[in-house]
Amino acid sequence: MRRPRLLYVPFWATYVFLYTPIVVLVVMSFNSGKSPYSFTGLSLKWYGKLAGNALVREGLVNTLIVAAGSTVLATVLGTLLAVGLARHTRSRVLDTLGVLPAVLPDLVLAIGLLVFYAAVRMTLGLQSVLLAHTVFGMAFVTAVVRTRLTHVDDSLEEASRDLGASPFTTFVRVTLPQLMPGIVAGALLAFTLSVDEFVIAFFTAAPTTPTLPIVIYSMVRFGVTPEINALATLLLAVSFTVVIAAQRMTRLTESLS
Repeated sequence: MRRPRLLYVPFWATYVFLYTPIVVLVVMSFNSGKSPYSFTGLSLKWYGKLAGNALVREGLVNTLIVAAGSTVLATVLGTLLAVGLARHTRSRVLDTLGVLPAVLPDLVLAIGLLVFYAAVRMTLGLQSVLLAHTVFGMAFVTAVVRTRLTHVDDSLEEASRDLGASPFTTFVRVTLPQLMPGIVAGALLAFTLSVDEFVIAFFTAAPTTPTLPIVIYSMVRFGVTPEINALATLLLAVSFTVVIAAQRMTRLTESLS
């Protein structure tokens, strides 16, 4: 049956609405003029000025440190939490608590973490942002890995235990390889969310250690410039790279397993 072409109009209209601003942003990042609203010619000078901006470089380094550290912690803890919730408990309360940071408003989670840091007298800095992003990212890793657990063959684990393998050996050699696609996807999701996260970082970072989203916010307050467009374009390129890498790594891991 041939479908009426009018059925595709809402589909393409949605894509145009979503991606037209992104295309405009990328094009305007190569604008030779200072105005972010009128294109006067092609130029890479804003990328050069961006590379020479010490504040942007500092924010980028801080963001990568926080994202890398929180991704490692969130992936390890989120994977263990997912396995524990799926295999060793039937409590709906624990299930809800495991994913609660992912559904809570960022503002509520940020204020709660700030109050907690003040109660334990923790000095704000990169370590406070790293721990906050770990709590935030761990919930997403848990959700992704738990979804992957539904496709794991329990009989392989039972066979491993019947052959005399310890629970730890069974987890490392049987369960973990089957979970690897979900773990990789959860880790890349946690990394991407950490790089892009603003609200929690704004409340838990020290003024001397701003992350890149905080730096961007401070620059945008004085107006959008082609330099901001150039920075957003680079972040967009990184996001696309991470997504493509995640898809290929997941397919490779699934084929090997």
